[in-house]
Amino acid sequence: MRDSFDLSSVAAALADTAFADELQHFSSVGSTNVLALEAAQSGATHGSVWVADEQTAGRGRSDHGWHSPAGEGLYVSVLLRPRIALVDALWLSLATALAVRAAIATVTNLLPDIRWPNDLLIDNRKCSGILVETSALAAQPDTSAMLRYAVVGVGINVNQQNFPAELQALATSLRRESGKEWARERILIAFLHAFDKEIAWLEAELRGTSIEAGLLERLAAASSWVRGKHVRVDEAGGYTGVTDGLDARGFLRVAGDDGALRTVLSGGVRAQ
Repeated sequence: MRDSFDLSSVAAALADTAFADELQHFSSVGSTNVLALEAAQSGATHGSVWVADEQTAGRGRSDHGWHSPAGEGLYVSVLLRPRIALVDALWLSLATALAVRAAIATVTNLLPDIRWPNDLLIDNRKCSGILVETSALAAQPDTSAMLRYAVVGVGINVNQQNFPAELQALATSLRRESGKEWARERILIAFLHAFDKEIAWLEAELRGTSIEAGLLERLAAASSWVRGKHVRVDEAGGYTGVTDGLDARGFLRVAGDDGALRTVLSGGVRAQ
């Protein structure tokens, strides 16, 4: 099924969010994140959304590519101009992961696991990835550095039935897991609704005015990777250990097999 997007219908469904009138759709692009970054530097507004049927140069974290075949996945980037300090930027990845998980569950009843900080897995195979790229305002004498903008890129494997040989054992799609085809438009709408709530909750929590459960608490409840998972980490020369929760900033702690307690700052985490 090569379903299409009806932007007027999407906008109507998103009327109560920041994204209602800010959607652009492309049949093929190099990368939606690159488009969004260029637009952000030119003054594009908060809530702008770029969605493509195909990416020819899709990107993931650490310069990895993102397999983006035409018409089979959801490839979307969102421009945010949030009131968030640069030191809290990781929370955007975690909030996005919760929004993607909620969207997939709402539409398909599948419930992905979150692999800190930005992957969603079903049966230990990746169905979605997140790439957040930011620009910050310089710190002032009385304030910390604040985000100027953040571009949040999300790829979701929706209707793929096959993957390149090197990804067959690592990747899956919503169709492969459910046996059903899914309309990408439904998933886009569900994601942007959930994302709108998550960003509002995040800003309220950082202001100290939230009435929702804390982001880190909700992330830990949605992820089997946060505590008690034996993992290998590819930073600091590489090491193995057991995950030991999140610190106050949202970084993952790992009790190393060598007895040292470490905090994962940027490295990938994989099951050991």
